[in-house]
Parts: sequence; C-alpha cells; structure tokens
Amino acid sequence: MTEHRKLQPGKLVIASHNQGKVREIRALLAPFGIEPVSAGELGLPEPEETGTTFAENALLKARASAEGANCVALADDSGLCVKAMNGAPGVYTADWAEAANYEGGPGRDWYMAMGKVEGKLSELGPETDRSAYFVCTLALAWPDGHSEVFEGSVQGHLVWPPRGKLGFGYDPVFRPIGFEQTFAELDPQQKHDMSHRANAFEKLVKSCFD
Repeated sequence: MTEHRKLQPGKLVIASHNQGKVREIRALLAPFGIEPVSAGELGLPEPEETGTTFAENALLKARASAEGANCVALADDSGLCVKAMNGAPGVYTADWAEAANYEGGPGRDWYMAMGKVEGKLSELGPETDRSAYFVCTLALAWPDGHSEVFEGSVQGHLVWPPRGKLGFGYDPVFRPIGFEQTFAELDPQQKHDMSHRANAFEKLVKSCFD
C-alpha cells in the first residue's frame, strides 16, 4: 500500500475560479493551518477539462495550478449524476450550464442547466425515478509531480421547481436523503457537514494530515 504524503501548514492553491466552490473548500481547510489562495486570485489560467472521468479532470486542474504557482494545489471536480439519465450530466455537469453572459462572453447559467435536467426527466414521464447523487473528486498535486486523489458522494432526489438561495450550481434542485430541504435551503454548515465535498475531504484529512 502506497504511503500518503502529508500536507504541511502554509500556502495551498485551490485550483478553481468558482467562488462558491472556493468558499466551501476554504471552510473545510480552516482548521488545519492551511493558507488557501485560489487560482483565480493568482491569475492562473483554467486548463481545458479534457478528461472523461472526475479524477482525470481534477488531476488536470491540480497539476496545472501546482506547476503555475510552484506550490501544492488542490482541485475539485464534481458533478451531478442522475440515475434515470444513465449518470448524466456527470463529468459534463458544468458544460450543461455553458451560456453567453449579458456581455456576450462565456458564462454559466445554472437555472438553464437545472431546466435541462428537469426537461429530460419530464420526457421520461411522471413515474420516473428522480434519485441522483453528487460526486466530488479531490486531487492534490505537488510541483514535483506527486499526486493524491480522494472521492466522495452524497445521495438524494431531484425536486422541481428550484428552492433556496444559499447554495450554488444544482443545489436548489437537490434534496439529500433524510431531509425535506434542498442543499440551497440548508444552512451552509449543515451542507458542509454532509456534502460530497465534505465526504471526499474527510478521506483527504485522514490520509494527508497528522
């Protein structure tokens, strides 16, 4: 069994330009003496996500930031997998939200993305299984090429119409098992405690922190 490399207190790059994701990862890192700085704050470019799995895309992003900043980097690739849609949108979760913004440039419209998912489920009929799960794969990369990967998930059901203003991405339509509220209606700390990201992060902590 390969021994995991330990993370030392100090600077770590969060390889993301998604502020909602950066906020969640900062909150999870807070107790460990880590000083997170995002790739966006450092002006690092976003690499093209050409992988076909969550792990491949997370590693692409982590390695690009580790090389660009010459510092340990943590990347997250996460997505929504819908059972009745054979796991879609999956690794293409963010792509489903791609749209031109009001200035004509690229942007993401998550309400459009949620509408696409709902449209496909509606086509399958009212009795369709609406179970879904979020997956999060965390990749840590060091400038010398070493990397570690951790995966977590959380099961739930999709609701319509979207509810809540506290989350981001597909949170307003995802109701975790055992709860009546969507991720976007739950207090952020409650979501942190049970989310796919928290689940993956728990595995990272056990392996990479003393």
